[in-house]
Amino acid sequence: MKSNYKRLGDYIREINIRNVELKEVILLGVSIQKEFIPSIANTIGTNMKTYKLVKRGQFAYGPVTSRNGDRISIALLEDYKEAMISQSYTCFEVINNNELLPEYLMMWFKRPEFDRYARYISHGSVREIFSWEDMCNVELPIPSIEEQRKIVKEYNVIENRIKLNNQFVLKLEETAQTIYNQWFVNFEFPDENCMPYKSNGGKMEFNETINKEIPKGWKVGSLKDISQYINNKILLEKLTTKNYISTENMLPNRGGVVESQKIPNVNKVNEFKTGNILISNIRPYFKKIWMATFNGGCSNDVLCLGTNNDIFSKFLYYTLERDDFFDYVMAGSKGTKMPRGDKDWIMNYPLILPDEKVLNHYNKVISSFITIQESKRKENNLLDNFKTVHLSILARKAQW
Repeated sequence: MKSNYKRLGDYIREINIRNVELKEVILLGVSIQKEFIPSIANTIGTNMKTYKLVKRGQFAYGPVTSRNGDRISIALLEDYKEAMISQSYTCFEVINNNELLPEYLMMWFKRPEFDRYARYISHGSVREIFSWEDMCNVELPIPSIEEQRKIVKEYNVIENRIKLNNQFVLKLEETAQTIYNQWFVNFEFPDENCMPYKSNGGKMEFNETINKEIPKGWKVGSLKDISQYINNKILLEKLTTKNYISTENMLPNRGGVVESQKIPNVNKVNEFKTGNILISNIRPYFKKIWMATFNGGCSNDVLCLGTNNDIFSKFLYYTLERDDFFDYVMAGSKGTKMPRGDKDWIMNYPLILPDEKVLNHYNKVISSFITIQESKRKENNLLDNFKTVHLSILARKAQW
């Protein structure tokens, strides 16, 4: 043990409180991004008294490490006063916050070096386990509480900037969807006098296929009328972690993509181009979708869609990122534990197709939203890289 390194087990204790009173608190899981996330587990018929309770300032981690690749699922609860988690997780807390800040400890857990250590230490023949004893034997530098607060404050400056950018992107997303609904659901797109079309006497005509009125000149079709799957191949040697996309580095809830942790050991993968729409086809309810801003390659579990005409590209993206589309994909999906979308079913997704004039106008309006969103996401990628560097030198900073 290095002279300034301490055994973590002297600063933490295990927590094992069960939900015997059946408290109505949110059910969470722990992601490999080291965050608490809403659980998607089917709990019908489950005895919730066996589930564990975790409070704000406490930790939970998944001891089974062999199922997560190279990252350990561990998180600090910050956003909820109390939550419920599966009994498969191990919960613990810092004994004395005046000696070790939970936020400082969480920074240590976020280091890639910790992931590598935990995977190396994990043991077991069927499943590799990072046990509570292993956790207690972790060694880390624990500087003065004042120095810990300083380190956490520096790190939070980056984190808070990322959160602000994410909030801004989310607001833009909500505004873009509001515009989409006004134009293509309520048919209140601007007419030639810049007035809402339908409510100002715009001509409508009844469509028997969908049994409703649509603007005159518009058509009813399906996704295959304006789009197709892109199945071109690209050699893996032409790709890096920066332009390889898999379901793992696509963010849920339309969050875009981050740099991949690794690339597969194969010869070729599917190719995508700027402007193509990538959708994770595993567990569609995560709503992972991204309009490509660079060329690259993607895994077989990522659907790559292109448009028959560029005029449809932005309309198609905002059509497919809606909850209605992902609900449709789930309705035709196959499998229970890990549902996958049916590619033929997806191509039959029904669409109301606007005329060219409206589409051109819409493209001009929505382009600025896409540009700003992508700018904020690129900034966040840079901040994430800086955050990784900050974490990688944590051991040295703790000695200063």
